Amino acid sequence: MSNSSSITQFLLLAFADTRELQLLHFWLFLGIYLAALLGNGLIITAIACDHRLHTPMYFFLLLLSVLDLGSISTTLPKAMANSLWDTREISYSGCAAQVFLFLLLMSSEYYLLTIMSYDRYVAICKPLHYGTLLGSRACVHMAAAAWGTGFLTALLHTASTFSIPLCQGSGIDQFFCEVPQILKLSCSDSDYLREVGLIVVTAFFSFICFVFIVLSYVQILRTVLRIPSEKRRHKAFSTCLPHLTVVSLFISTVFFAYLKPPSISSSLLDLVVSFLYSVVPPAVNPLIYSMRNQELKDALRKLLQYPVFQHQ
Repeated sequence: MSNSSSITQFLLLAFADTRELQLLHFWLFLGIYLAALLGNGLIITAIACDHRLHTPMYFFLLLLSVLDLGSISTTLPKAMANSLWDTREISYSGCAAQVFLFLLLMSSEYYLLTIMSYDRYVAICKPLHYGTLLGSRACVHMAAAAWGTGFLTALLHTASTFSIPLCQGSGIDQFFCEVPQILKLSCSDSDYLREVGLIVVTAFFSFICFVFIVLSYVQILRTVLRIPSEKRRHKAFSTCLPHLTVVSLFISTVFFAYLKPPSISSSLLDLVVSFLYSVVPPAVNPLIYSMRNQELKDALRKLLQYPVFQHQ
């Protein structure tokens, strides 16, 4: 039996017992990671280089890609290194840093997605006020608020989680340090309930953001259906559908991971859910946003025509 003061490292979940499967997991994670780096990197570069995309919508999309790159870089490289070197270890300080950075980036991303729904609401429902409500100063303030709120959320949860006495060993049934899995090692009911209470409070504010997103899209849908031009309706749906898809995937998996009843918890289920909310969105978001966005596709096509991207 041990407590948190004597723990110097944690043991992450081993994906496989055989060396061949470990290497298979390494190459699989490497492919996903490189796809996320390439996709998000291209979107960031395209938006930064194309002056036509210097609008609030693409400013927030650029920030989303930065957050996606950060969040997937917080979890996958360590998991890849463990699979490659046949180890499960992560230091106590490394685990705390991973929890803090992951919560900072994921919380900021959720608040940013809420802001992006407001951007689409103003653009479609109040187009005449778009420049006033979403000027450059307002966009910077909203982005700073998302990062600041994410920082506060991450700081509170990390400090609370790593102040809990741990006496249930040091094994974490996850491929990265995740708060619900660390809480399973707790030996103090009062400290455990304090962090659970903090999670519930965070979930409450997250639910308010969710309600705001839903109400925004209800208003957007009502406005779009009143547009007489089919072409304009299609364009409006094309700018909203990717965001709605990303929000749905993000919210459903995160809420399930942190708020599901312990009775339906299992190592395989926890692993699948965490993979869905921590790895899949950063890898597929660039594809989702570029598939139906003609302006972004044109900017990406123009970027890929630069000599540096040509073979000759």
